[in-house]
Amino acid sequence: MRLDTKYFCLLIIILLCSCIVVAQTDPVTSVPDSIAMQPTATIIEVGAIEITGNKKTKGFIILREIPFKTGDTYPLDVLVKKFEDGRQQLMNTSLFHSVTIAAKNFEGAKINVSITVIERWYLFPIPYFKPVDRNINQWIVEQKASLSRVNYGAKLLYNNVTGRNDNLRFNIINGYTKQLSFGYNRPYIDKKLKWGARVSFEAGKNKEINYNTVQNKQVFLKDEDKFTRRFIKAYAEVSFRKAIKARHSFGIGFNREMVSDTIALLNPSYFNSGRTSISFPEINYTFSYFDFDYIPYPTKGYAVQLSVGKKGFNKLLDVWGFEAKASASWPLSKKTFFNLTTVGSLKLPFKQPYFNQRILGYGDAYLQGYEYYVVDGVAGGVIKSTLAREFLNFKIKIPTKKGKEPERIPVRIFGKLYGNAGYAHNPQPGENSLSNKMLYSGGFGIDILTLYDVTFRLEYSFNAIGQNGLFLHRKTIF
Repeated sequence: MRLDTKYFCLLIIILLCSCIVVAQTDPVTSVPDSIAMQPTATIIEVGAIEITGNKKTKGFIILREIPFKTGDTYPLDVLVKKFEDGRQQLMNTSLFHSVTIAAKNFEGAKINVSITVIERWYLFPIPYFKPVDRNINQWIVEQKASLSRVNYGAKLLYNNVTGRNDNLRFNIINGYTKQLSFGYNRPYIDKKLKWGARVSFEAGKNKEINYNTVQNKQVFLKDEDKFTRRFIKAYAEVSFRKAIKARHSFGIGFNREMVSDTIALLNPSYFNSGRTSISFPEINYTFSYFDFDYIPYPTKGYAVQLSVGKKGFNKLLDVWGFEAKASASWPLSKKTFFNLTTVGSLKLPFKQPYFNQRILGYGDAYLQGYEYYVVDGVAGGVIKSTLAREFLNFKIKIPTKKGKEPERIPVRIFGKLYGNAGYAHNPQPGENSLSNKMLYSGGFGIDILTLYDVTFRLEYSFNAIGQNGLFLHRKTIF
């Protein structure tokens, strides 16, 4: 189909922006005043490291995240870079509002280091209200903001429970889904701070279920008299993190899914062969590497995540799954950056039941401008390019008790241009025209980043099937 002229011009802009990335150089890292006068070739020994501001976080957890220790020796310019790397790494733990790493004083060729942190609030017993649809536009426009498609209840989020960057999640959900879930993650369970563990459990039931995809849209069935879906999931994982940026995770789980007889009649391939239930174990391995300046909204650096997993070990379900995610951001100037992100997955063998065919439109694998559609299949992915510039960076003061420093809510606003491309392979696409073809989209928008990594995205997108519109996305730790 012929592309809209505005959309075509926008993609040209994105292409030109991607071409100039390779000509850019990294911004200069600022040098702390206390050591700026020293020759850069001077060999410096790291002396005592003093930590302040950590009312709850254990000191050894903070020391675990910085790329130097007492007794290490470095040329001055290398040490300055490690100060900045350590600050970024501590910010990426999501434990602190701010982190400062600086030289405290010199003792000959030895430098004593000061680490100052301001901790976040860690305990969040909060009410829960969230539409169940894949994005806000789908809920408002297609589902008419129906309250019957909303989950509500209570959530307990307890981060840094023991001061070791561990976190606890406990949810009691009602509404569209009646669900009980629990999770606990502890990054370090050994004295050498290399091994971690995570466990989770959830059980729930629904009166409505997405049982098929027709004309690239999810088809639902709701039964007011009985539940159409029940599920139980249990998962345990151990992780290994030898250094700072790379992590290996090994997991094992058990899943049980049950649907009503009506679903099996409407779509016999939901579980294959008209079955109404399926139980299967799963095993997973994930490798992740993060080298971002700020993980919730990276403007510099790159990250890679590779996963391989096995679900089921018999003829009812026997699938190997492979997934890759990669993202890189390059600063073009102090306030402008360019980002490329890609997500891809593959499921083998290609013959899979319907409930295991989700590719595009779910989770991170979606194209802007196609928010109202899904593309099922067994292999595919997306690539996204974004050119963004920070327009505003300010803090809103919140009054506190007399004599205390006022709280400040940070707000950063970015303007952006973006382009997307995606593809999903489906051996049996049925009445779904978006399968087995390249899809494109582009647009412009603003991102609003604020307290506790909450990000709002307002985007006006154009897609390759001649549609355009305003879309809202929200990303939050809550």
